[in-house]
Amino acid sequence: MDTDLRVLSGGDGEPLLLLLHGLGATGDVWAGWQPMLAERWPGRWLAPDLPGHGGSAPLPEYTFDALAAAVRPIVEPGGRTVVLGHSLGGVVGLALAAAGAPVAAVAGLGIKVAWTDEELDKAQALAQRPVAWFASRDEAAARHLRVSGLAGLLDPDDPAVTAGLVQEDGQWRLALDPRAFGVGAPDMAGLVANSPAAVTLARGEHDPMNSDSQLGQWGVPVVTLPGLGHNAHVESPERCLTLLA
Repeated sequence: MDTDLRVLSGGDGEPLLLLLHGLGATGDVWAGWQPMLAERWPGRWLAPDLPGHGGSAPLPEYTFDALAAAVRPIVEPGGRTVVLGHSLGGVVGLALAAAGAPVAAVAGLGIKVAWTDEELDKAQALAQRPVAWFASRDEAAARHLRVSGLAGLLDPDDPAVTAGLVQEDGQWRLALDPRAFGVGAPDMAGLVANSPAAVTLARGEHDPMNSDSQLGQWGVPVVTLPGLGHNAHVESPERCLTLLA
């Protein structure tokens, strides 16, 4: 694959399952899915680090279309691809389908679809901050877990946390490019309308970033996963696997 992305993979054949993580995370966040996929997914799966995350190269500018364009080379032409994307990754999956990639279905989990001006201003401020350096891995790991929303769900020594950190000259920083915070609010109406793929939107019952009514306004199926929160795919891969049915 001619790509600047770090990509985890497994299985073989079709359909291809493309797993796209949320803002601040890495492809390693899908590690809990691997045993299930080996038993129950009939084809190949790929879990890339999105641009500016983990081991993937940054972008000159972060937009949903630019992120989708960076991911498109790993989607095989003429094949059958199903995308499961969390939060930012869910929007990237929709943008990928809307741009004409050979995607049969997109399941967007935990997408934040309603944004206030204050929230957008805060995101832009985060995007303009310089890279923060930490004196220890523990400090950097704690910051990574907060930024990715995975605090309390992953151990600081988890490989998914390690993949989100960079060490240089005895100091540590997040692998995340801060400018990725500036991606903005998605045009959900346009993305859903322009997607030839079957679209499902899903959320954990306790996800504070969205609601059933917010996700239900575009006329596509909405699935609420009982007892789960924003990072439902980490909390219970087993229950989230139903989204691929």
